[in-house]
Amino acid sequence: PAGILSTLDAIGFVTPTPIQAASIPPLLEGRDLLGAAETGTGKTAAFALPILARLSANPRRAAPRSCRALVLAPTRELAIQINENVRTFSKGMRISSAVIFGGVGQNPQVQAIARGIDILVATPGRLLDLMGQGHISLSTLEIFVLDEADRMLDMGFIHDVKRVIAALPRVRHSMFFSATFPDEVVELANRLLHDPVHVTVAKSGTTAERIDQSVIFAETPEKYLILERYIAENAVSRALVFTRTKHGANRLAEKLEKAGIGAAAIHGNKSQTARQRALEGFRDGSLRILVATDIAARGIDIDDISHVINFELPNIPESYVHRIGRTARAGASGTAVSFCTHEERPFLRDIEKLIRQTVPQHEHYAGTMEAQPPEIVYGRGMKPGQKPGQRAGGR
Repeated sequence: PAGILSTLDAIGFVTPTPIQAASIPPLLEGRDLLGAAETGTGKTAAFALPILARLSANPRRAAPRSCRALVLAPTRELAIQINENVRTFSKGMRISSAVIFGGVGQNPQVQAIARGIDILVATPGRLLDLMGQGHISLSTLEIFVLDEADRMLDMGFIHDVKRVIAALPRVRHSMFFSATFPDEVVELANRLLHDPVHVTVAKSGTTAERIDQSVIFAETPEKYLILERYIAENAVSRALVFTRTKHGANRLAEKLEKAGIGAAAIHGNKSQTARQRALEGFRDGSLRILVATDIAARGIDIDDISHVINFELPNIPESYVHRIGRTARAGASGTAVSFCTHEERPFLRDIEKLIRQTVPQHEHYAGTMEAQPPEIVYGRGMKPGQKPGQRAGGR
């Protein structure tokens, strides 16, 4: 439609990404779609634009307490950003949209969908709550999108997703997106889709050529000092720093703040208000550093992240690919720096095996470890901290 085209032109949306170019034509024809795509490939527009085109081509009001299109997302942050994108793309069109998620009062969300909504973006738990209370029905749904199915599985939402799918009408247009495809996700796709078009973009295990990757070998106490020095000495304009735990994210953000570096932590234990405040500060530049866990970061969709820093390496190698893919987006270059202790060496080896390349040691920063393999530093059968010739237990 002309309205969508003029909006895309106004926001500088000129050349489609590979997933958009591959997905939009079959979706406009009404085909179901199975998309294998990482975050940051442009998949939101790949499904949002065809939804807007289809709804505007068949204008009708949604029935009270119902929606015409439903997008199911794993996190509140991702749901909010999908809804923001839908509103941007639909500017000037008579298309209504709303987002519902847990962790906040439900009354404003109930009111938003009471008269019927064209496009609803939701997280599984809150959607099921409102369905159970009779505030929304999916019986007249036309289009269903399941986004980041593998993350739904990781977060323990797979049974909620199955309950939502069971409530869908038999005849519908369905789209399914996932970065990876464990058996349970494949089973879910087979249940949801009918004769789908398969679109694969940026297979997991490949890393962007525009990302400058390096590793710094250091033990945990040294990591803090080296990180502060690295941020001070490099053009770190907006960095996403990863830890493995929520507690670790809080501790690191507090240390950076004490060092005079604007930082905030984002993870599942933070209130919705705190998470939104941190994201807004990161987006507007008042915070240079956002410290995140893998699950919390999945919903962050910001193009101009200059650095991704793995303060702790992930124990799942695919997570490394997801993490560093947050930089070098929208045609830009980016930098990914990883800190690695002796205990994390196996994680690094698994990552290098997955990406089929060796991550080079950073030439300007190193702890006392340098690049020596653990067995040379500790000796066979020795423990961290044990000196050569010293028996285990310090006796």
